[in-house]
Amino acid sequence: MDIQRNGTRPSTRGPAEYFTGSVRVDPLFTAADPARAQGASVTFEPGARTAWHTHPLGQSVLVTAGCGWAQREGGSVEEIRPGDVVWFAPGEKHWHGATATTGMTHIVVQERLDGIGVDWMEPVTDEQYRAG
Repeated sequence: MDIQRNGTRPSTRGPAEYFTGSVRVDPLFTAADPARAQGASVTFEPGARTAWHTHPLGQSVLVTAGCGWAQREGGSVEEIRPGDVVWFAPGEKHWHGATATTGMTHIVVQERLDGIGVDWMEPVTDEQYRAG
């Protein structure tokens, strides 16, 4: 058994190459090999969002506070609220974040394949984001 005590994993700012706007990432866990799961709590200020990205083994997003938007490539921007759980299939290009006027926090859980949990791509443009 391994108990990871609250406050022992420092918060970080979402890096500008992967996020637009003010984003805080609070790591929750990274399972030791051979397990592949990892999770984090991510808080987006209004207008903040991820870049487009994929996950080799998919991703679950559990909204815990606020109101956000999520979109898969080719789909419409969808509103997401506390209690919603969003599944992005392996390789599905997508983004997620806060709405233009409301912050949002979610927990993300994904598995690593050969050490990689996410493949980052280009930023979501303001035009794409405003489509929400």
